[in-house]
Amino acid sequence: MDYQKINELLLKLKSAYKSIGKEDCTMDYQKIDELLLKLKSAYKSIGAEANLVVEKPASRTEVEEVEKRLGRKLPIQIRDFFLQYSKKCEFSAYLPDDLELPDALESIFCADFIISLEDLADIEKVRKGWVETCFNDEDDEYDAVWHHKLGFMQVPNGDIIAFDVKKSETNPPVVYLSHDDGEGHGYILGKDFNTFFEQLLLVGACGNEDWQMLPFCLDAESGIVSDCENAKEYRKIIGLQI
Repeated sequence: MDYQKINELLLKLKSAYKSIGKEDCTMDYQKIDELLLKLKSAYKSIGAEANLVVEKPASRTEVEEVEKRLGRKLPIQIRDFFLQYSKKCEFSAYLPDDLELPDALESIFCADFIISLEDLADIEKVRKGWVETCFNDEDDEYDAVWHHKLGFMQVPNGDIIAFDVKKSETNPPVVYLSHDDGEGHGYILGKDFNTFFEQLLLVGACGNEDWQMLPFCLDAESGIVSDCENAKEYRKIIGLQI
């Protein structure tokens, strides 16, 4: 056997997978399970009513049906999330009214996210609706942020959390889209889906309005940073041990 040729082929395969982000496709789902259970326990310990839903993984057919509706493939990391972990992952907890927070964290009132395969195509339809009716001028700096995205999380106030598929079709960064001049408009929330989701959990799964997430972002490019001082303080307040 020609081991030199085999090694050359393996290096080429590794390079090819890395070029499409495949090398970093799979999240540590055992760690995610542990974090979600810790979050639920922590919020309950401070008197919050916490709700956690983790449905079974999607079938390949279910994923392909959504991709057909979208007219495109899903980015590889969220596709893997749906296929290997859950087709719907949801968590919510509302902070007790009497819980005191420092000034830097006073905008936080809940933990809340839904990542759902079934809802994804409808969320992207909402994003496209905003583009068509309000943000159709791609030459306008504000409007342009809404273009070339793929919405995957809807924010209760009408904003959208999306993939920036202009930067990468296969493994794009996660960005915030505000419809009403929100401070977080265009902020990068994570360099990719896995980073965004893991960091979100590590800062207590704060509500997904921009004003609840920005205390954990150092600037518009940093993404959510789980070892920043605000994150450490918030984990201490809710009793989250990581």
